[in-house]
Amino acid sequence: MQPLAERLRPKTFAEFVGQEHLVGEKAALRKMVENGNVSSMIFWGPPGVGKTTLAQIIANQLHRKYFYLSAIHSSVKDIREVIEHIHKNPLFNQQPPLVFLDEIHRFSKSQQDSLLHAVESGMFILIGATTENPSFEVIGPLLSRCQVYVLYPLTSEHLKTLASRAITTDIYLSQLSIEIKEYEALVKFSDGDARKLYNIIELICHTTNNKNIVITNQLVETTLQTKLIQYDKKGDQHYDTISAFIKSIRGSDPNAAVYYLARMLKAGEDVKFIARRLVILAAEDIGLANPYALMLAQSAFDAVHQIGMPEARIILSEVSIFLASSPKSNSAYLAIEKAMAEVEKSGNLSIPLHIRNAPTQLMKDLNYGKDYQYSHDYDKHFVNQEYLPKEISGTCFYNPADNPREQEHRKYLSSCWKEKYNY
Repeated sequence: MQPLAERLRPKTFAEFVGQEHLVGEKAALRKMVENGNVSSMIFWGPPGVGKTTLAQIIANQLHRKYFYLSAIHSSVKDIREVIEHIHKNPLFNQQPPLVFLDEIHRFSKSQQDSLLHAVESGMFILIGATTENPSFEVIGPLLSRCQVYVLYPLTSEHLKTLASRAITTDIYLSQLSIEIKEYEALVKFSDGDARKLYNIIELICHTTNNKNIVITNQLVETTLQTKLIQYDKKGDQHYDTISAFIKSIRGSDPNAAVYYLARMLKAGEDVKFIARRLVILAAEDIGLANPYALMLAQSAFDAVHQIGMPEARIILSEVSIFLASSPKSNSAYLAIEKAMAEVEKSGNLSIPLHIRNAPTQLMKDLNYGKDYQYSHDYDKHFVNQEYLPKEISGTCFYNPADNPREQEHRKYLSSCWKEKYNY
């Protein structure tokens, strides 16, 4: 028997729930498909929001041949075989087929490269699906040939609609007497993912030896053996908890930091979101007091990105404790804020001629680069010359904070600039 998610997979735009900005009656994507005028595209969104289904609906609507490739199972050889098949079939010259690449972010550069010529020549229409930011995961030449469409997690109303549809229209579930008395746990544990929702409903039906089923929060929790934690990823709990987490690290309290980390993880917060915030914090709140903090945070982000849960919790715990236990400085943050404010106020001040680039003879004739002094030619690799525009000469943007590492900065800069930079 097919899983419930497959049995209920929509076949038309009218059946599709969610993503109204793409499939609503007046939405641009739907209009293009209905007009038979589509080009290669990438669907970017979390799991279970309809990326694969949408690709299949487009293929059905256009009456086109549909090829499915998964990055988990497909190789360059598989891609080339599909391209060769399309190339040899003259019927595809008039109506290019659709090639759906699931989890395109997992394709290697060579796999993505192998698609370029076929996509560029219009041999087929590419539809890629990814849960990761295509700006980072899809090679530039391929990305430039595709329109990116963003899909969002399903709302509680979307999930309620799907749940009601499942118990009333599914060929098997409709034979049972199912009442959904409480939706909160169903919605919470589904986490905006239709597939998770269907899996939970199916699991409840399979583990309840009764044709009369009343779905409550307690029944969902008992079935999943998980307690419902009040944490709305788009509500106050989300913002309050991440705020408490960040402020605990900034305040050098590792105990509080891991506590709020645990609350977020238990509630199903996106680990990549947490890791991104740690990278920002490492630069903003620790900064030059411990430059290694940013390196560690970035390494943690990469590791979490590759590994995922549950192991990612250990990585996040390690870096959270390290950052909380590090000395703090916001001097780099304050410096760029002050510099940005100066640029906003004074505009594009003239860059001193002696530090301008002079790649041509004309520029040299205009005194670009004239009298520039190369620092490495001088004692201690330093020479006192002006770098700022003359209107703001001597302005101090960076003020070293009172920590051992930046006190070394202060000492070095004072020895170089003497009175000019009054540190």
